[in-house]
Amino acid sequence: MSRFWPYIVAVIVVAAAVYQLHAQGRTWLCSCERFHLWMGDVWSAENSQQLLDPYSFTHVLHGFIFCGLFALIIPRLSWAWRFCLAVSFEALWEVVENTNTIIERYRGLTAAIGYQGDTIVNSLGDILSFGVGFILARHLGFRRSVAVFVVTEVVLLGWIRDSLTLNVMMLIYPIEAIRAWQMGH
Repeated sequence: MSRFWPYIVAVIVVAAAVYQLHAQGRTWLCSCERFHLWMGDVWSAENSQQLLDPYSFTHVLHGFIFCGLFALIIPRLSWAWRFCLAVSFEALWEVVENTNTIIERYRGLTAAIGYQGDTIVNSLGDILSFGVGFILARHLGFRRSVAVFVVTEVVLLGWIRDSLTLNVMMLIYPIEAIRAWQMGH
């Protein structure tokens, strides 16, 4: 039974994040009241509203980063507990990312002009994507994970004019020329 505790704790943490997202006013589904597994148009009002979208790939990359980082800084902690801790950080990020302060920052300084925050379903999809990335990185190993990370970033830049690196950079230190490029100007 003790080997299941990390996973039980991870489920409890995700449930607590869902509770907090709901308390923040996040809705389960988009105002369209439809559920889709995938929404591929980042300029659609349904972006960040359905279970998965192109930004789900950036959450997979979050998983890669945390898998490598935790393997380096807490190698004695079992893989299951590292996974639990990593999922906890991702769940916390989903709560923080959906605060009015961060939503307004995304709207004002990045290409996410109409961004209204994630639905709870999308936040769950992001946490799921993160978990997939964490597990995938463990199986790929360092070199292949780095290669997949770089390829994913390049594909996202070509596909949606955004990536994990650009998203973080624009959130912390926005550059107008990059924002104009993202907007297609």
